[in-house]
Amino acid sequence: MNIFLTGATGFVGGELLVNLSKRKEVDKIYCFLRAFSEDEANIKLENIFRIHHDYYDEKKIIPVLGNLFDEHLTEYLIKNNTITDTDVIIHSAANTSFSKIYDDMVERANMGGLEKILLWAKQLPQLQTFLYIGTATICGKDIKNRLVFEDESPNLAATHLVKYTYTKMHGELIIRKHLPQNKILIARPSIIMGDSRVVVPRSPVILWAVATVNQLRFVPVSENAMLDMIPVDYAANAIVSLLFAKRNHKVYHISSGQAASTTTTKICKSLEDYFTDLPPFHFVNKSMLNQVKLWAKGKLPPESELYKYPQYLDYWHHVFEDPSAIRILLAGLDPYLGFAELGQVFDNTRLLTDVPSIKQSLPAHVYINNCMSFIEKIDLLEGALNP
Repeated sequence: MNIFLTGATGFVGGELLVNLSKRKEVDKIYCFLRAFSEDEANIKLENIFRIHHDYYDEKKIIPVLGNLFDEHLTEYLIKNNTITDTDVIIHSAANTSFSKIYDDMVERANMGGLEKILLWAKQLPQLQTFLYIGTATICGKDIKNRLVFEDESPNLAATHLVKYTYTKMHGELIIRKHLPQNKILIARPSIIMGDSRVVVPRSPVILWAVATVNQLRFVPVSENAMLDMIPVDYAANAIVSLLFAKRNHKVYHISSGQAASTTTTKICKSLEDYFTDLPPFHFVNKSMLNQVKLWAKGKLPPESELYKYPQYLDYWHHVFEDPSAIRILLAGLDPYLGFAELGQVFDNTRLLTDVPSIKQSLPAHVYINNCMSFIEKIDLLEGALNP
């Protein structure tokens, strides 16, 4: 089997690449990535393997230079005779930014770029499967505090917290427009956070939000909010296993499900047990965010409720030399808080039934203990300024 993988140097794509490289069924992996030269591309790919000391097989892993924003991408791929023997396409590449300033770029990459890949895919003589890495959160923000099933999406009536989930929802519709059902496989991971192994995660992503909440200790989210989180190694293993399994469905949640979901309180308790020198976590209504922002500006009215928490105000003065840093962190944190408040848990019965080798994920409040030393080192301001 020959696989064309996009996003091979990304958070999920990197794990998929290493996992696939160990499968005997896979002969070649064409890795689509941005680079100025093949030498640079090879260095980038080799670095993916070096992170966790995995074996890099240069005969099996073949770079294909390209860019989702290239207007001539379809023609370029069609003319590339090296990749005409592709059997499976795994489309993992995506712009995952939650920042509104990147909305246009997110749409161009996640919808425009996808369509260019699909127009090439339709020309492949032996394409068996187009595996799209979507997201369970395409269900939108109107579904709250309950179990969500695969067949509830895509739903054009859904409203979205961020452009990213909107584009991933439309991505599924674009795929169905171009390819027959028997060639489509859609994997929808829930919130991917960290790694369950005692290793350095390939990317901070959601761990940045956790590290920010940990630093602030003043949490504007319901303390009982349900969270469906999985580690990236579990996500990659489940997706690859699903690819090679006998499947009864076209769409699968890759999620913790009810049995292994967690809550904001449980996550914070794990952090509290590790970072014992910080103030205790205090949960407040999200409306308090505006008061925190005004305080950071030095414009909070004297009668405000926030002054009832002097322990945290003193702590922030001590931790942040410039209180305006809090405003920057909260701006970056806002969409993550929005997702947390939804209380969505994604049913994983399909996955666990069709792929018996995949068991329940560890709950996030358990495996996060393997990420603590990494959380300590995250540069919060850099993460907020470069979402």
